[in-house]
Amino acid sequence: MTISHHPPEDLLADFAAGRLEEAHQLVVGVHVAGCARCGRFVQAIEQLGGLALEDVEPVPVASDAFEQVMSRIHDAPEERAARISEAARGSEQDVPAALRNYRIGKRRRIAPGLSMRPIELSGSGTARAFLLRSAPGSRMLEHTHTGTELTLVLQGSFSHEGGRFGPGDFDYGDDEIDHRPVVGDEGPCLCLVAMTGDLRMNGLLGRLIGPFVRL
Repeated sequence: MTISHHPPEDLLADFAAGRLEEAHQLVVGVHVAGCARCGRFVQAIEQLGGLALEDVEPVPVASDAFEQVMSRIHDAPEERAARISEAARGSEQDVPAALRNYRIGKRRRIAPGLSMRPIELSGSGTARAFLLRSAPGSRMLEHTHTGTELTLVLQGSFSHEGGRFGPGDFDYGDDEIDHRPVVGDEGPCLCLVAMTGDLRMNGLLGRLIGPFVRL
């Protein structure tokens, strides 16, 4: 698999430092897990962080801190197992291992040839995550975003003004980017998406149907 499009370096640095919201951390993490180039960059950032920690004055912790952490881990094994089992039953074929720890909701049609499945997150951030499936050859109306959109291709491909995006490729969209993705003809396109805000459709037709397209 050849990956041509990667997250910006500042986004990778925030990922390495654990500063991203859960939805963004999930999408970037799945990309990093499958991309040797970004994996090396993140590893370098983590090593720099480790060197910086060596200069930090140690803080005393409770004598039973380890026991408390282990107790929390073992408190709810059945709940965790049920969650993983449900996610596995409801997930798409060949989704990354990272998604198998999440509940994935039922498929919802949002436009002709376009459907989504929400991913249940545990955090309280403003970004939401979902799987987006598009039919082969489908075209979206030209649009921009009122927030940010992080998209990782899992299967298939799409193209827009920024190039062609295939499995493993990462696409970043915000309110400064107008694009009109077109899905490749080789098969359905499945993407993992983290989004804040909404889509803003351009043109008269876009403004008419925009209120009915909810991601």
